[in-house]
Amino acid sequence: MNEWVFRLGFSTLLAHELDAVARAEWRVLPITSFLPDDIGYVVFVLAHIPLVAWLLWLTGNTDSRVRLRWQTVISSFLVIHVGLHLAFSGHEHYEFHSSLSRSLIFGGGLLGAAHLALLWRHRVRAKT
Repeated sequence: MNEWVFRLGFSTLLAHELDAVARAEWRVLPITSFLPDDIGYVVFVLAHIPLVAWLLWLTGNTDSRVRLRWQTVISSFLVIHVGLHLAFSGHEHYEFHSSLSRSLIFGGGLLGAAHLALLWRHRVRAKT
């Protein structure tokens, strides 16, 4: 069950990134906000190729320690990601106000928290 909760959470993050293209998230991110739209779009999309490939490799790694460590990192990020969106929600170019956008962001955060709770419960049970 832990694995499926993680996969669902990670999938919400990937779907959010699709939504982020539609919402021009590069206009909000400090690292890309200064770029003109035509360049920001390309940089934002192309940066996701190595990032997603790397995360897929790490979170599906055959070494269970690597896999678990990175699944924990992603689940933690899903929780932090909610806070980042709350912090940036006042930005003039922030466009994640739709039900779909909010469901992906907050649903991902809930799934990340659920995955972390399941991992914690498993560790507690393993110690007893």
